[in-house]
Amino acid sequence: MNPNGAIIVQSNLEIMVEVDAPTYEAARDAIAPFTELVKSPEHLHTYRISHLSLWNAAATGLRAPEVLERLESQSRYPIPQSVITEIEDYMARYGLLRLKKDGDKLLMESDDKIMFVEICKLPEVADYVLEFIDDTHALMDPERRGHLKMALTNAGFPVEDLAGYTVGDPLPIQLRETTLAGKKFDLRDYQKEAAQVFYASGSEKGGSGVIVLPCGSGKTVIGLATMALVQTKTLILTPNISASRQWIREICDKTSLTIDQVKEYSGEVKEIGPVTVATYQILTQRKRVKKEGEETNTENLEMTDEEVKKELANFPLFSQQKWGLMIYDEVHLLPAPVFRLSTEMQATRRLGLTATLVREDHKETEVFSLIGPKKYDIPWRILEAQGWIATADCNEIRIPMEAELKMKYALAPIREKITLASTNPEKTDIVERLLKFYDKPDDRVLIIGQYIDQLESLSKTLEIPLITGKTPNKEREKLYAAFRDGSLKNLMVSKVGNFAIDLPDANVLIQISGTFGSRQEEAQRLGRVLRPKSDGGAAHFYSIVTQDSKEQEFAMNRQLFLTEQGYAYKIIKRGDWDILARTPEELAARQ
Repeated sequence: MNPNGAIIVQSNLEIMVEVDAPTYEAARDAIAPFTELVKSPEHLHTYRISHLSLWNAAATGLRAPEVLERLESQSRYPIPQSVITEIEDYMARYGLLRLKKDGDKLLMESDDKIMFVEICKLPEVADYVLEFIDDTHALMDPERRGHLKMALTNAGFPVEDLAGYTVGDPLPIQLRETTLAGKKFDLRDYQKEAAQVFYASGSEKGGSGVIVLPCGSGKTVIGLATMALVQTKTLILTPNISASRQWIREICDKTSLTIDQVKEYSGEVKEIGPVTVATYQILTQRKRVKKEGEETNTENLEMTDEEVKKELANFPLFSQQKWGLMIYDEVHLLPAPVFRLSTEMQATRRLGLTATLVREDHKETEVFSLIGPKKYDIPWRILEAQGWIATADCNEIRIPMEAELKMKYALAPIREKITLASTNPEKTDIVERLLKFYDKPDDRVLIIGQYIDQLESLSKTLEIPLITGKTPNKEREKLYAAFRDGSLKNLMVSKVGNFAIDLPDANVLIQISGTFGSRQEEAQRLGRVLRPKSDGGAAHFYSIVTQDSKEQEFAMNRQLFLTEQGYAYKIIKRGDWDILARTPEELAARQ
């Protein structure tokens, strides 16, 4: 117990953290590895300890005594006994059950006889038991390894999968010391460590799991380092074609592989090579042409796994090649059909890469069970302090509604209220102010939004090129290239710009609208400007929000991600617009 502690641990597994306490930052960093942020108003933040957060912490090597020591050292009051019991009980459950291979058989074992038999008799688990060997060992259905893992996790007893992996077709891969452009290339210490933690010297203790690192920290490079360790045929899954082509460029630039060995499998190109980079969309593409009024959702819970596989046109890419490694880029976006197909890919090494484990569909349990637990993470602010990502300031600019819009808003149904607030015409004035402010030759401003009509109108008014889902890929690449080389200073993108576009010199991001309170979207959008700047400068993130509206409520939820990572979120209201919350020194430098 610490009388000056910043946290209060409650018996419902929630932790209150006092933001104004002198030990706030130390307390936040101490509890972050085993908690989830629930809400973050100005003065008192609420975190929650969940079973999944405890299991992810256990998977990284954290143990119950250390968790309790952290809580006790930061807590103002004694830890409730029920919380102590819950932490000790649930962290002990990770690794209580172990999956191992016995020849071509799948063996589940435990050191606890009574618990083992009790778990195996659970209705949701019993179907996977083929035969009991003794009180602590049973043969399980090897064809349903993924289903078993999901069932055990849902039952509250996550199994540690030590059953190992099939050997994929060999593929010699070396990392270059010099890129194709002649630049020196070295792995950063944390990139090397993340890859090694995942690989675990090739043992069954590694080979599946998720690396959580910020955008701009080089998660793609960690993927390349992992490929160089595994030395095998690799399938890489990405959110879109732009991301796929970025992976291909990086692989050819930083490894010994040639373009003939790295193939794209997408809606535009369908080639398979030793390394194949495919989009999630192409894997979930259906065979049948949709009839009018027909349901096309392959996530339909009524469909069996076999029906899903038959329905997907490109499933053979997923299952009939001898991949030794699968990399899931932006794993928090993984579509449900791919989760279901992943249940039978448990014998293949699986690496998930993401900036946040938060999923808007709440399928974090599926990521944990089928891709693997969190294996490595570093808080954004630590990498910022080390200079690996840019220093960032985050701002929310609140604008009022004019009288006519306010009346229209008051009378509108809920979904229309969100649209009215998000597309508030007053936002144009703020964007113009920010563009005038950030007009130095080295400034690169990225404007991003959700509503196409709003973006098209703003693009026309400000004469700034716009990229949407309808923009041909050739035109997109041309605009991205112009933005990178500085011939285009300002660029506008729809939500297609959320993911995996490499714009290292963007130093200002203006968010004019977003998805309903999406934390993962906030993470991705901030990540667009966090790449280290060539001049060592800072990154600036602005979210323009209509005051006293549903949009402001959603903005509070999006802020959770930034708070988790230790960023202060400054609120800028009308009286501050002229200086835009910049320092007098910076303002004078621009005059």
